[in-house]
Amino acid sequence: MNYLSVENISKSFGERTLFKDISFGINKDQKIAFIAKNGSGKTTIMSIINGLEESDTGQVVLRKGIKMAFLSQNNNLQEELTIEESIFASDNETLKVIEAYEKALENPEDEEAYQKAFDGMDQHNAWDFETQYKQILFKLKLENFKLKVKNLSGGQKKRLSLAIILINRPDLLILDEPTNHLDLEMIEWLESYFAKENITLFMVTHDRFFLERVCNEIIELDNGKLYQYKGNYSYYLEKKEERIASENSSVDKAQNLFVKELEWMRRQPKARTTKSKSRQDDFYEIKEKAQSRRRENKVELEINMERMGSKIIELHKISKKFKDHVIMDNFSFDFQRGERIGIIGKNGTGKSTFLNLLTGTIPLDGGKVVIGETIKVGYYTQSGINPKPGQRVIDVIKEYGEFIPLMKGKLISASQLLERFLFDAKKQYDFVDRLSGGELKRLYLCTVLIQNPNFLILDEPTNDLDIVTLNVLESFLLDYPGCLLVVSHDRYFMDKIVDHLFIFRGDGVVEDFPGNYSDFRAYEDSTDVAQKEENKAEKKDWKQNNPTGNLTFNEQKEFQKTEKEIKDLEIQKVAIEQLFSDGKIAEADIEKKANELRNIINKIEEKEERWFELSAKIEG
Repeated sequence: MNYLSVENISKSFGERTLFKDISFGINKDQKIAFIAKNGSGKTTIMSIINGLEESDTGQVVLRKGIKMAFLSQNNNLQEELTIEESIFASDNETLKVIEAYEKALENPEDEEAYQKAFDGMDQHNAWDFETQYKQILFKLKLENFKLKVKNLSGGQKKRLSLAIILINRPDLLILDEPTNHLDLEMIEWLESYFAKENITLFMVTHDRFFLERVCNEIIELDNGKLYQYKGNYSYYLEKKEERIASENSSVDKAQNLFVKELEWMRRQPKARTTKSKSRQDDFYEIKEKAQSRRRENKVELEINMERMGSKIIELHKISKKFKDHVIMDNFSFDFQRGERIGIIGKNGTGKSTFLNLLTGTIPLDGGKVVIGETIKVGYYTQSGINPKPGQRVIDVIKEYGEFIPLMKGKLISASQLLERFLFDAKKQYDFVDRLSGGELKRLYLCTVLIQNPNFLILDEPTNDLDIVTLNVLESFLLDYPGCLLVVSHDRYFMDKIVDHLFIFRGDGVVEDFPGNYSDFRAYEDSTDVAQKEENKAEKKDWKQNNPTGNLTFNEQKEFQKTEKEIKDLEIQKVAIEQLFSDGKIAEADIEKKANELRNIINKIEEKEERWFELSAKIEG
């Protein structure tokens, strides 16, 4: 069944044509990824599909009765609503039933309203739905339902927008970079969720593991033309290579014909016959074909780095904490020549802080960092660059240097470096303030590389980069002879360029794992299976050793109410603990907040005791 058809759409901005006469369809249960270079029109096509922008030609037709949802890079949340209110602020009938039930739990004295709400949950089969939507919020680390949108970080807002879309289960999901602002655990959960659910997807993503495991079709916009591949990322790579080889073969034939036709054109008199006019028109078509050979960017820089001595960088029992939040705890490590280390861990475990400690951007609490005299560090941070007003792309690079020395006495100019990273001669003279987010990241990368570092530190270098640019970056890093330290959520990228990992577990625990990301995942999965079997056995023993029975109506009501109160108290507890961890409590309020936390913990213990009494009576 066809859900949506894109029919002959085009878009130009002044003299620049982004795409022309583009057509494709989205059918039920398809999971389509849309791939294109930054600046070639991905976001514009997404906006046209969602009615946020008009095309110059053609139309987008949505099947009648199909419900479509769009996750964009910009959130459309109401700032004054809480997380819970944002979830309920939709026309989803089941969510309305759950909202009524939640309110009835807050007023248990009104037995009639409670019974009505309870019956509504049964009629709409809302019990499972409630469990599912709370699981989605839990997996996306949005457990504090009472937090207002205006107090959320940019990443939390993006995750809330994603949660709302998943909870409402539209017929067609349009997603723009859904894995941005998710840590690895969240990405893998979302990947698994999409892979097993019967969901129709159309998305832009640079996460190639995601493409491999979720998508069953890939549409590529390349040089203004659309190509469709009925398979996942591996299939796309294979078939694209075949297509390019075929195109280049056609170009070779056209070039041979062009040489012959060029001779004929030069011999022709100015007066034209009808026959020669037709052949001349054909000549211009052949010429266009002959000059259309792809310019593939090969990044073979063979950088002539500064000589590295025996001492690289040594970490001696380094420690750092913010209030009670421990980041590093007496961590020691000696980097060796050519070391390639990836850093992974949940958000908030201190990955970026570690890089800042290493580079002296923030001070240590204890220990010391010793950097060898021959070491020249290049540090690519998440903050990016701050160009001067009116600067052009080439000027930004030239501020750092005109040339990079290569092996055998060769040099590469600033302009040539930019070309290797997909800035053609024309683009190099664009004003920086006109660049897209991905182009700014590429430019920043060039400013780091032109300084010719022999110890390269990259903090989330793949964010906002398209797949073409990622391949260019990977080609460069595979040939990079210096030390490499990388924080990234891009699993495909990490597998290609690192050979062992620092695993940030939180609370100052850092493990050194010998292998790449896939090796680590396989190890963790085998550990998880053993743990699940152990938990299963414990649960079985618990059931056998506890009496069961039926709850009365009032006990059932109390059980539901107690369960909700425990969750609310846990949220309050976590919120206060976070304030202590972040050091956001004024000195005068510390004692007051500590007493508040103590009271909450006591209440949780009381409620849990009663909850266990009631749960022991539940049958089964």
